[in-house]
Amino acid sequence: MIRFSKYIWVYVCISALVLIPGMYSLVRFGLRPSVDFTGGTLLEMKFSKSLPAGTIESIAKSEQFPVITVQTIGGSSYGIRAGVATDEEITKFQTAIASKTGETPELLKKDTVGPILGSELLFKSVVASLLAVTAILLYVAYAFKNIKFGVSAILALIHDVLVVFGSFSLFGHFFGIEVDTLFMTAFLTTMSFSVHDTIVIFDRIREYRKKDPRGNIRDLSDIALNETMGRSLINSFTIIFMLLALVLMGGESVKWFAVALLIGTITGTYSSPFVATPLVILWDYLENRKKQH
Repeated sequence: MIRFSKYIWVYVCISALVLIPGMYSLVRFGLRPSVDFTGGTLLEMKFSKSLPAGTIESIAKSEQFPVITVQTIGGSSYGIRAGVATDEEITKFQTAIASKTGETPELLKKDTVGPILGSELLFKSVVASLLAVTAILLYVAYAFKNIKFGVSAILALIHDVLVVFGSFSLFGHFFGIEVDTLFMTAFLTTMSFSVHDTIVIFDRIREYRKKDPRGNIRDLSDIALNETMGRSLINSFTIIFMLLALVLMGGESVKWFAVALLIGTITGTYSSPFVATPLVILWDYLENRKKQH
C-alpha cells in the first residue's frame, strides 16, 4: 500500500509552484476580457495571403475605425477586436482594406455586444459561480455530517479555480488570449469535476470511519486513496485524451475552451487526492492536538 499521507509537504510544494506564478499574474496583469464582457465588436477576416497585423491597425486608424487589437488566427485569418461598430462602419473598413492592400477580406464572423449586456453577463457569471460554491459546501457538509469535509472540498475547488484563472492570466499577458463565455463554461465545468472525485474519496473515508471510529484518519485516507486512485486516473485520462485531440486538431474557435477544460481536468484530478484529502488529515491532526492540550 502506498502511504500517500507521508508526502503532504511535497504536495504543498507542487501546488505552490503552480499557484504562485498564476496568482502573481492575476494580481499584476489580471485577465483579458473579451467583448462578451466588455462590450464591442469582434470580427474575423480571412485574406488570400497573410498581411502584417500592423497594416490592418494603421488602416483602421486612418479610417477612424475603433480597433483595439488585431490577432493572427492561422496563416491568413485575423481576429479583430474593436469598439461597438455599425454594419456601415464595418463595410467601410473592409473597403478601405481592399483599396489599400489589394486584398479583399472575407468576413467570416461578426459579433457585437453592447456594454450593458456585457456587464450583465459578467455579473451573472460571478453570481452563478458563488451559488455553485455555496451549494457544494452545503451539500458536502450535510452529506458527510462534518463541516471539515465541506470546507476541504471547497478549498480544493478554489485551488483548481486559481490554477485555471492564473494560467489564463499568463496566457493573456504573453499570448493575448482573452476570456469569453466559453471560458466561463469551462470554469464552471472544472468546479463540478473537481468536487466529483473529492466526494468519491471522502465517501470511502467515511465508510471506513464508520467501521473503525477510532481509526487514524491518515491510515483510513491512505486506504481510500489506494482503492480509488486507479478509477480516478482511468476516468481522467479518458477525458484528457479527448481534450488533447481537441486542442491539437480542433478548430481555432474551440482551442482555448479545450485548453481551459484540459487544465481544469488535470488540476481537478490532482487536487482531490493531493489537496482535499491532506487538508482533512491536517485539520484532524490539529483538532486532536488541541484536545490533548
